[in-house]
Amino acid sequence: MATITSLVDTTTTTNQGKPGDTVQINGTALATTTRVNFGSATVTPTGVTATQVTFVVPNSAPCSGQVSVSVTSSAGATSNALPFFVIATPTTTGLSAVCVPAATGGSVTLFGTNFLTGTQVGVGTVGNVAVTPTQTSQVTFTAPANPGQVPCVATQAVTITTAGGTSTSGTTLIDYYKAPAITSVAPTTGTAGDTVVINGTCFVGVDTVTFTDSAAATATAVFTPVGDTQLTAIVPGGLATGAGTITVHTCGGNSNAQAFTIT
Repeated sequence: MATITSLVDTTTTTNQGKPGDTVQINGTALATTTRVNFGSATVTPTGVTATQVTFVVPNSAPCSGQVSVSVTSSAGATSNALPFFVIATPTTTGLSAVCVPAATGGSVTLFGTNFLTGTQVGVGTVGNVAVTPTQTSQVTFTAPANPGQVPCVATQAVTITTAGGTSTSGTTLIDYYKAPAITSVAPTTGTAGDTVVINGTCFVGVDTVTFTDSAAATATAVFTPVGDTQLTAIVPGGLATGAGTITVHTCGGNSNAQAFTIT
């Protein structure tokens, strides 16, 4: 009668895997095998020799957990059974950051389930990052830079690949922001309380407008977004007179420092 000595998933090289993986059953007296018993499912072998039977884990396999595997011969005799562990497909539920600078990328923690066998995190079209999770529900990775990005904001899907497969794309997203750029301000001089019109590009999600004075002191301004290319700001008080600058900040980083004189 056939005897099974080991089960080896050819993808993970262990007795663990997922639906669609090819598994090698090693043992003796296997030449007359006609079916593989995978839990309650009956699977037709893809290859049979005296010492090895191969089969594909069926899609009817449970989402996760232990399954008994045995073989049955043409004479109806069934071998001993060994355990095979179905690895659950990972899922993602969120991120510690909703955006990163396109120029540099940044550190982000991905949250979800079934991460422990993870090998890489995918960030849309930007690239993949190798990971070695130590927790089942989260992993920290460095989102790669996307310096060639054309739009001001580009949304990328974040996925994780484990021995159980790849999480569903599109359920967890991160935005890459290009840094804003100031092209002009009007007027170019002003005193506290004056309104300044600031023109530029990628004024998306502006969180701070900063005025720097001639003594390198800084003050944040009250501002009003007008669109992706314009905003208005009120010159803050407490700054020294003389030549200074204005900068705009978004998730993409700081803009260039545009000349502005405090009067």
